[in-house]
Amino acid sequence: MLYVAFCLTVTLTVYSFFVLREERQKLVKRRLAHITGGLAVDSAGIGLAVPDPTGKENSLLGRLMIPVWREFRKGFSRTLQERKEARIELRLLQAGRPFNMSPVDYRIIQLLMFLVLPAGFGFYGLVLNVGTGGAIMMALIGLVIAVMLPGYYLGLKTKSRSRAALRELPDVLDLLTVSLEAGLGFDAALSKLISKKDGVLAGEFKRCLEEIRLGKTRREALGGVKERLALEELRVLIGSILQAEKLGIGMVQVLRIQSQEVRDRRKQRAEEEAMKAPIKMLFPLVLFIFPSLFIVLLGPAVIQMIETFSK
Repeated sequence: MLYVAFCLTVTLTVYSFFVLREERQKLVKRRLAHITGGLAVDSAGIGLAVPDPTGKENSLLGRLMIPVWREFRKGFSRTLQERKEARIELRLLQAGRPFNMSPVDYRIIQLLMFLVLPAGFGFYGLVLNVGTGGAIMMALIGLVIAVMLPGYYLGLKTKSRSRAALRELPDVLDLLTVSLEAGLGFDAALSKLISKKDGVLAGEFKRCLEEIRLGKTRREALGGVKERLALEELRVLIGSILQAEKLGIGMVQVLRIQSQEVRDRRKQRAEEEAMKAPIKMLFPLVLFIFPSLFIVLLGPAVIQMIETFSK
């Protein structure tokens, strides 16, 4: 028995040394992978896949479903036409790319909604015992919702993003004007704007500056900003900047004029909304408040009249 215990102790000790050495090598490979971009290198110089620290890639479901999902996305992207993909890409960019969706992801979500919503609404109609005709009608309602909901959601996100950009535009113009007056060039002024402000316009100008650094002309980069933000004031501003650059006009003067015009338009919009307020308040008054006042004021008199005539 003593010999067996001694042999087990020696064996486990040697095994623990090998395990510790292997764990240290794995730790070094993980650290190298963070530096080299996701691939660790073994002693033979062969790239090794680093396991996901969250454990999702190593799970059975991850190993089975993720390759299937990638192949499905590749096959679906081949069927998507280039023109349609460009149009969806533009709509997603205008909406701020919600959930970091690509055009392929958006089309897959649309397809799933076409399949799931009509089936779900039809099944719900059968559960409610509305009959076959009612179930078909509810399935058609689900189909209409599936057709309209993705576009409606993107439209809401686009409008919200445009409103946020419109609120940021006067301050952005002021900062650009001050930077140009201090002697900076236009690209340096954009860089200063990106470092000082956050928001929709700062993000778009950051992308514009990166495109300029990657080789695009200023006209092309600013044209991309104009396409991604469906805002009339921004289109006028970018058109004025490009025209001033083409004609050699001072950029500071153009930006100062545009800033004043944007503030005047904001003031006009506020006055317009204030003038619309009484008309918008008229409908709640007529439908809800006036009937309540008539009941409180005329109710007792009507009750007395009914009692008097009943006698």
